[in-house]
Amino acid sequence: MKEVSFIRQNIEKWKSLEKVIDNAAIHNPGELADAYTEITADLSFSRAHYPASRITLYLNSLAAALHNQLYKNKRENYSRIVTFWTREIPEVMRHSQKELLYSFLVFALSVLVGVVSALNDDTFVRLILGNGYVDMTLENIRNGEPVAVYGNSSKFPMFVGITFNNIGVSFRTFALGILTGFGTGAILFYNGVMIGAFQTFFFQHGAGWESALAIWLHGTFEISAIIIAGAAGFALGNGWLFPGTYSRGYAFRQGAKRGLKIITGLIPVFIMAGFIESYLTRHTEYPASVRLTVILLSFLCIIYYYIILPHTRHHGKISETKD
Repeated sequence: MKEVSFIRQNIEKWKSLEKVIDNAAIHNPGELADAYTEITADLSFSRAHYPASRITLYLNSLAAALHNQLYKNKRENYSRIVTFWTREIPEVMRHSQKELLYSFLVFALSVLVGVVSALNDDTFVRLILGNGYVDMTLENIRNGEPVAVYGNSSKFPMFVGITFNNIGVSFRTFALGILTGFGTGAILFYNGVMIGAFQTFFFQHGAGWESALAIWLHGTFEISAIIIAGAAGFALGNGWLFPGTYSRGYAFRQGAKRGLKIITGLIPVFIMAGFIESYLTRHTEYPASVRLTVILLSFLCIIYYYIILPHTRHHGKISETKD
């Protein structure tokens, strides 16, 4: 790569890193460490290709300044637990909005496939959900309790089992991003088809409204977690496929780091989904207004934390920097 192209591709990033150094007090150690990792990667590239250039001296000075700020602010305490969710996760999600959009689109398309397939093939739902589950659900519908399956287990064991299952599904969704994103896409597609076919099945048998209230009571958190885990998987895959000016290994490690942060940040979502499914979903006697309120609040929490907050934090940080 020509030196002028290297500078043109990265100059805006370097300017932003200068602002990070000038305003290090408002950045947490994780952000400083990420900035230091980025600048040292660029410095290594510049040293290898333009050892006598002024751009190498410039990057070396930036790296030294960031190093000093990083180790001056290295001391951490219990507040890191708080700042991880209040600062680091919103920050990493701001850099993952493109992957989040891709994950949502894959999932939404697969739901549509599931709906259309269930409407046009009576055997499709049995293929996806299994004969045993379909027959049991039909029996429950005939008995006037279409979602009785949620009340058949003890609450706490069900909570533990569901929570760990959700963690497992989301981690696999992320980990399969190592297959250049196709593995992540496959899990998203399968789960989306299953949800589309499942919900269509209930509507076909006159229990759509009741099933939607029950399923989405916990499903708002549960399905959102799968989609967000998909974003983590795509971040991993993109680091491998599209390294940009970095080495493929470095870009892959950065994608893995970003994805792991996203998955770790989903822990409260897993817990809430498991709790609601185990303790609340079974109570079909609750008024529809109460259940709709829980669904709406759950949806707003996800939208705010994973989409709105990352943007507002970023713009607020820019404003503080300008001041």
